[in-house]
Amino acid sequence: MPIPFITVCTVSRPWFSPVLVYFVFILFLLPHGHHGAQANSYKNKEINIGVIVDVNSSIGKEEQTAMIIAAQNEAPKGRNVSLHFLDSNRDPQQVASAAENLIKEKKLIAIIGLHSWQKTALVADVGNRTQVPVLSFASPAITSPTIQLRWPLLIRMANDGSAQVKCVADIVRACNWRRVIVIYEEDAYGGDSGMSALLAEALQNIGVEIEYRLVFPSFSYVSNAEGLVQKELVKLENETPCRVFIVLQSSLTMVTNLFREAKKLRLVGGETESAWIIPDSITDMLDSVDKSIMSSMNGTIGIKTQYSNHNKEYVKFEKRYRANRSEEENSKPGIYAPRAYDSIKIITRAIKSSSDDSSCLLKNILSDSFSGLSGEIRFEGKMLSQNPKFKIVKVDGEKSNELGIWTPDNTGGVKNKNTKEKAWPGLDKVPKGWAMPSKAKPMRIVVPAHAMFKEFVVDMNRNNSNGEIFGGFSIEIFHKVIEQLNYTDTLQYIFESNSGSYDDLVELVHNKTFDAAVGDITILSNRSKNVEFTQPYTESGLTMVVPAKSKESPWMFMKPFTRGVWLVVAFILIYTMFIVWFLEHPSNPEFKGSLKDQIATAMWFAFCSLFFAHRERIDNHLTRVVIAVWLFLVFVLTASYTANLSSMLTIQSIEPSVTSMELLKRNNLTVGCDKGTFVGNYLKEVLNFSSTNIKEIDREEKYIKEFESKGISAAFLEAPYAKVFLHKYCKGYIADSHTATYRFGGFGFAFQKGSPFAREFSEGILRLSEKGDLKMLEIDLTDPPNECSMSVSSDETRSLGLQSFWGLCLISFSTSTICFLLSLIHLIKNYQRFEEANRGSVTPSGSVWDKAARIAMYFYDKEMGLRRAQSSSELSLVMIQS
Repeated sequence: MPIPFITVCTVSRPWFSPVLVYFVFILFLLPHGHHGAQANSYKNKEINIGVIVDVNSSIGKEEQTAMIIAAQNEAPKGRNVSLHFLDSNRDPQQVASAAENLIKEKKLIAIIGLHSWQKTALVADVGNRTQVPVLSFASPAITSPTIQLRWPLLIRMANDGSAQVKCVADIVRACNWRRVIVIYEEDAYGGDSGMSALLAEALQNIGVEIEYRLVFPSFSYVSNAEGLVQKELVKLENETPCRVFIVLQSSLTMVTNLFREAKKLRLVGGETESAWIIPDSITDMLDSVDKSIMSSMNGTIGIKTQYSNHNKEYVKFEKRYRANRSEEENSKPGIYAPRAYDSIKIITRAIKSSSDDSSCLLKNILSDSFSGLSGEIRFEGKMLSQNPKFKIVKVDGEKSNELGIWTPDNTGGVKNKNTKEKAWPGLDKVPKGWAMPSKAKPMRIVVPAHAMFKEFVVDMNRNNSNGEIFGGFSIEIFHKVIEQLNYTDTLQYIFESNSGSYDDLVELVHNKTFDAAVGDITILSNRSKNVEFTQPYTESGLTMVVPAKSKESPWMFMKPFTRGVWLVVAFILIYTMFIVWFLEHPSNPEFKGSLKDQIATAMWFAFCSLFFAHRERIDNHLTRVVIAVWLFLVFVLTASYTANLSSMLTIQSIEPSVTSMELLKRNNLTVGCDKGTFVGNYLKEVLNFSSTNIKEIDREEKYIKEFESKGISAAFLEAPYAKVFLHKYCKGYIADSHTATYRFGGFGFAFQKGSPFAREFSEGILRLSEKGDLKMLEIDLTDPPNECSMSVSSDETRSLGLQSFWGLCLISFSTSTICFLLSLIHLIKNYQRFEEANRGSVTPSGSVWDKAARIAMYFYDKEMGLRRAQSSSELSLVMIQS
């Protein structure tokens, strides 16, 4: 079927015969003939330009109108611009063949148009053969470095798809969506021009996965488009709960059917939790489509090319454009009209200074730069060099509202139109992008059927319309979170038990058998690869529980004080004894006598003072000061000693029977762990226990039997389990603190990857934690009973150290020393008076040691003199009595 072409506004069909085609082909092969005709076309008064658009589409009609206006406004002085239109709504090979015929027939100097890259590539091949530049509105998703080599006469008046894909990724990231569904219509060759791969890479960079790809064949080859779309959407709805739809590329026919059927299935609309994102190729057409189509797209987020439409030149153009399309319901031009206008302007500006060949025309086009209706026009690498800007719009009923502006240099955000902040723009509520549970299809939650510790998950052994009823700490946390999120009446869910291992429960969520898993499920790195965990609601780690033994010692009476305290007290006791003797010895008869009697008296005085039982008379005032401070120190030490010793004897002091894991491995002792958990593998692979020495236990009570029968020497439990175990059996068992270094992620709830409920439940758990509710629930679970409060490990009752008494000891030592020095000064002064009385004013010379010796002798002689005087008095008294 021949392709119609239109010159200006007149449609004509060329007549082709095999002989004429052959003759034209021979002329084409003759270089001089062809280039002569081409050269003449540059000098002719008539400038012939070929335009390839879809003449029956709204976009094609916009472009036709704009190009005709441009041909009239921008024609070089004294010359006319003739536009020859070709309908692009045909097979790409037919379009290329018709373009080649039109070049030869009309002596075209350039071809403009083409929104399909496949058609652009074929027409560019024709341009290479005929040496006619091709100015295309299409560009591949990824710019290959070989494009300029393969098609040297091709100019792309467009940007590649990287900027638009990045804009989509930024919107997805701003909304915290983790899973998306990609929808696109295949082109004539069954591909997507690389856009799908480009989007997948951009989403992967922000941690988002493509959950589902819905691919439609080209609608030109589909007989029942409505039925096909409905079938695929129903299939998608049943296979995945993800509700973030990204329409990558499509025709208007496909979009119309897609949103009409999606609305019937309640997959689109402002009140749903679904989110739709459409590209600029669709959003740019919203201004010219039927209002019923827009109403079916309510709530959809669109990306729209940003350009200025307020300058004088644009206002003038819009006025003429509306006048030419006054019969249309919506005569407002979209982005396609000003872009088409600028394409004609590019050619006419270049032709003004061109010589007689296409290479000069191409050079002038690429070197030109001006501000057009669609924005700044400048080429680099034979494509538009300026980075595109996009408006983010939301379809609201029969109109679209601008939400924000996106530019490639935003580095990761959409700028709000009003606040300029990098955040989700202008939406009062961000759609969850996930199917909300309903009574017809509630959230299915799997729960462990046989939890090791019933305190965490227990089956209440009764069913109702909402499935099985469970209780326990983990289930109570789940209900508390639902209350925090105000989901008590809106979130429909049912519990279902499963007797598999905890890894099996996680896998059931991963393979989408269940929507979530609730219970005492430990967050591990390998599990996090398959499911989305919430914030942990309790800490977790590995704890070694072993039988406890009493820690008794015959030297228990020494334990209230540390060795340092005993040594310091002994030193101060001896020092105080010496000071008291020194102060009382010269004048107190009770501290006199032989050296043996003096030492015995001083020691007895010091020992009795510890019990406030000393009876010796004190004469010296300085001695009384020393004794007062010393007795206060003794009082504090005695009270502290009595209190600490009483505590140690009252509270049972216990210690672990096994002190380290190395001892267990060295002696090949058997250890126990929970059956169906990861702990068994952890003991083998990380802690290097032999598999023959690991016994898996399926019930809590069996641990006691195994310990009593010596079947195991230690049990390795996760920290929450260990707390509950010791809560019940505190008197006979104890936890080893050395295993606390092995930490895990804690207990959490598991949801499918990308589920927004994981994020919301994490927020709820954090709220419970901040309010203290989580701690109160944990205290109720693990607080020990009264009988357990009397049993503590040996580390909990410590001996009192020197840091508790050093201040008081220092005061006692300082007081004794000061009193000693004062007494010594007094002694030295008395000695000096004695020397002056016996030897006049002459002071005997000698060393310090000599002087010290004479003072000592003086002290001793004074004592002996007093003793002799005392003896003489006693003898005289006896004689008188006789």
